[in-house]
Amino acid sequence: MTHGANLTLRFLVAQAVVVVISLLSAVAVASLVGPPLFHDHLLMADRADELRHVEQAYQDAGLITLAVAVPIAFVSALLASFWLAHKIRAPLRGLTRAATAVAGGNYDVKVPTGNAGPEVTTLAVAFNTMADRLAHTEEVRRQLLSDLAHEMSTPVSVLSVYLDGLQDEIVDWNATTQQVMGEQLQRLTRLIEDLDDVSRAQEDRIELDRAEQPLGELIHASAIAAQEAYALKGVSLQVVPVTAPVFVFVDRQRFGQVMGNLLSNALRHTPAGGQVMISARRQGSETVLIDVTDNGEGLTSDQLGHIFERFYRGDAARNRDNGGSGIGLTISKALVETHGGTLTAASAGPGTGTTLTIRLPLSPPSGGSAHGHSVLPGA
Repeated sequence: MTHGANLTLRFLVAQAVVVVISLLSAVAVASLVGPPLFHDHLLMADRADELRHVEQAYQDAGLITLAVAVPIAFVSALLASFWLAHKIRAPLRGLTRAATAVAGGNYDVKVPTGNAGPEVTTLAVAFNTMADRLAHTEEVRRQLLSDLAHEMSTPVSVLSVYLDGLQDEIVDWNATTQQVMGEQLQRLTRLIEDLDDVSRAQEDRIELDRAEQPLGELIHASAIAAQEAYALKGVSLQVVPVTAPVFVFVDRQRFGQVMGNLLSNALRHTPAGGQVMISARRQGSETVLIDVTDNGEGLTSDQLGHIFERFYRGDAARNRDNGGSGIGLTISKALVETHGGTLTAASAGPGTGTTLTIRLPLSPPSGGSAHGHSVLPGA
């Protein structure tokens, strides 16, 4: 959004005004002073020195014109500069005060856009956007630390209780104790690995072992891996039947990790008796879209804007122990982008379900059996 003329035009107009005023002053002085001055000199001249008086009259008229026009031009330039400086200085002072406030940790400050021109307006809008993002980043950072502390506190507390019990000989070291402590250690290890994965993926430090893979087989393997968890909760997991060979160039393990995260997220937000569906479709001749669609809780437009942030949970009041760590979708998005694709989310609103869509480039079909591969309808 822009307001008013830009700075280049304003400077040009100001200088043009100065030039016009100067020329008008010179013309006015020459018109008013020149003729009488020439007339007086001609009256004083005789035939012998007429030329000398004419030259003197011309010189005097020019000097008087310059003596009047130059100060007027100087004053006009000062007034134009003062006006432009006043127009620009006020918003810049506001921007300076706002920057100082942001540097002190106050991210709620806003810079008025004003009418100093589109350049200053654009700067003010960009600053306000930056302040909003810094405020959100600070909020996410605080929430992240709180959630991370909670995620770690549960297994650490369990381990501490069992260790104290073993030291006081209240708890015996048996298969049950070993299993409980092993599970808590695995939970801590998984959390650390997830944090490392998302950091390395977002910073392009993750190594991929990519190869041409049959998409249908990849989707089928992901569904089989999640089937038991879905059956335990009573949620139906369906894969749209596909029949033609389609290949993608991916790291098989990392793709499985992405699909596992998406299916776990869908299961978490779909009540018993609900349904989750995996489908694939072409987008043009070079890309494929893989949809994981559930008919569960759904998302608001605000939640859609933050769903891929670290430790973000759509419902802050949700029980953390049942809500997941909030890292899975962040890791998935970073891994898909590392493969040259995108991961997006769509929902019509609360109670309407959610669709998570992976967009990946297709590999050229290669020879081999079509068994277990997928046919993709065009988008």
